[in-house]
Amino acid sequence: MKYSFVTIEGNIGAGKTTLANILSKKLNAKLILEEFADNPFLPKFYEKPEQYAFPLELFFMAERYKQLKEMLQTKDLFQSTIVSDYLFTKCLLFAKVTLPEEEYKLYQKLFDIINPQILQPEILIYLHSPVEKLQDNIKKRNRSYEQSIPDEYLHSLQETYTQYIKQHEIKTLFVDASNADFIHNENHLNIILDALNQDYPQGQHQIILP
Repeated sequence: MKYSFVTIEGNIGAGKTTLANILSKKLNAKLILEEFADNPFLPKFYEKPEQYAFPLELFFMAERYKQLKEMLQTKDLFQSTIVSDYLFTKCLLFAKVTLPEEEYKLYQKLFDIINPQILQPEILIYLHSPVEKLQDNIKKRNRSYEQSIPDEYLHSLQETYTQYIKQHEIKTLFVDASNADFIHNENHLNIILDALNQDYPQGQHQIILP
């Protein structure tokens, strides 16, 4: 493995956690999964986004910071690689979509104080899927509070992620995951594993799964 800290990102329903679980087993890596279910504001946000967006995003930032800080500082003699299913910058990307301008400016100030304390991944795997597939995956996993997520919200997140990836400095594997099936298609998984053994230069590198 060329990289000791791998992060997987993507829109809601892109398959981040599925791939993170599989990679962690294949690589014998320490696994960091986002504890989104612990956020008491999440179901309320989907019902009344304007009322609950700010506490939702603050809670997420605090929990992500606490989890990453603890797990990244804990050394494991038997697991030299770390795989995470979220990037800390996700806080800012979602806040940009969910918060009004003044609240976003305040949130960004807090983020800018905290972010330098977080170790950044050596490589990012970004799973890009069309909104139709995201909605299909959301329905399949059947979390009640997610079933009415509007397409417009997913499109906004998609746009925000895409703009961020064009500008940031982390090595990024931009995976066209339109046909991705990491559970049943071993070839798809092997393409990702092979890519993680390549020494890429900085920037974005396209991967298309057949």
